Amino acid sequence: MKKFVNRIDDAAAEGLAGFAAAYPDHVVLGENARFVRRRHTVPGKVALISGGGSGHEPLHAGFVGTGMLDAACPGHIFTSPTPGQVEAAMGAVEVGAGCLLIVKNYAGDRLNFAMAAEAADRAVQTVVVGDEVLVGSSADGERRGLAGTLVVEKILGASAERGLDLKMLRELGERVVERTRTIGVTLSSCSPHFVRGPTVELGPEEIEFGVGIHGELGRRRASLRPARALVDDMVAAIIADTGSLAGEEILLFVNGLGATPLMELHLMFGLAEEALSAAGARIVRRLVGTYVTSLDTAGCSLTVTRLDAEMTAAWDEPVDTPALRWGC
Repeated sequence: MKKFVNRIDDAAAEGLAGFAAAYPDHVVLGENARFVRRRHTVPGKVALISGGGSGHEPLHAGFVGTGMLDAACPGHIFTSPTPGQVEAAMGAVEVGAGCLLIVKNYAGDRLNFAMAAEAADRAVQTVVVGDEVLVGSSADGERRGLAGTLVVEKILGASAERGLDLKMLRELGERVVERTRTIGVTLSSCSPHFVRGPTVELGPEEIEFGVGIHGELGRRRASLRPARALVDDMVAAIIADTGSLAGEEILLFVNGLGATPLMELHLMFGLAEEALSAAGARIVRRLVGTYVTSLDTAGCSLTVTRLDAEMTAAWDEPVDTPALRWGC
């Protein structure tokens, strides 16, 4: 597969440097180009730090700024950031109120962020995001961190700006994770820079149902069907996991995985809104776009968050980042 690249080993770092150059009003490139931080820190505010492998852009660097993250640490493509990266980011943005680490539930991320937290000479707590739907044969597995990570970062970012302390932010984050579920479907696999061709071969009439965000195999392979049938299956899986959504006020987030046209994402959103409304849910907040990607994967995910008053108010707060902005 053709890529815009100089050296594969430098692709993530050069991409991060270009990102910082493109958004100088929002972010500053950190020490030795190991992270990006928000340009203006807020004294007395808990610092929010996240990260993960590159290839999921705009997650996480695109969400650094007012109302979301204070710093983001990207590793190499689909590779966790090192503990040293996380430690350096904490040192750059912590301003006396401690650090909250927002970590997707993948083994490498959890291990390296935990090592950084252990080595820190400041107050640190962690929220692990595992929003994946688990149904059927996957019910005994661990929930991976998917597009619901954006929801967690937005709600906690707004709450940190309002002055919640470290313990309160961790408890709120755990509540948001518990009330958020995501399921994804891919039509074609991604093509990482370090391999020739796609990571998973799909036939012309095949899809992967219940995928992660690294191009890995999903929970099952299925036949391509009309979009309405696919959405009905995705919504049914969410309801089977969460229980009835009748009467619940929800956020519906349709996320593109990197190579899906916005026209198709809007189609999927409209179908999901119909299916969830038919199930009795009240969709009170909405988001559609390409925010949590898997390089050039064709596919999308549906995220449903059961909102409460505190979460809704935090979602509505102004946000000003390179990839997400409203109310400013």
